[in-house]
Amino acid sequence: MENRKREHQILFRVSEQEFKIILERMKLAGIQNRETYIRKMVLDGYILNVDFSDLRKVIVLLGNASNNLNQIAKRVNISNNIYKDDIKELQENYNKLWEMSKNILNNFLKI
Repeated sequence: MENRKREHQILFRVSEQEFKIILERMKLAGIQNRETYIRKMVLDGYILNVDFSDLRKVIVLLGNASNNLNQIAKRVNISNNIYKDDIKELQENYNKLWEMSKNILNNFLKI
C-alpha cells in the first residue's frame, strides 16, 4: 500500500441516530461513498452559529412602530389632526429599525 495518497486513517464512532442522519444527508447530497462524503464535509463543510438576538429586537421595534402608526391613523381619522410629536416618534422608531437592519445585514455579510 505504498502508493496510497491518503496514508492517515481517522476512526470515530457514532450513535445509531447519528449514523442514520449521515446516511440521509449522503443521499440528499447525491454521494454514495461514505468516506468521500465525510472527507468532503470535514474539509469543505462549515458550521454556522447565528445569534438572532438583534433580529428579535428589530421585530419588536417593527411591532412597536406598526402599533404607533395604527394609533396615529385612528387619531387622525377621528380628529382630522396629526401631531408633530407623533411624526417625530415614528421617524425615530423607523431610524432605529433602519440602523439595526443595516447592522444585521452587515453581520450576515461577514459570514
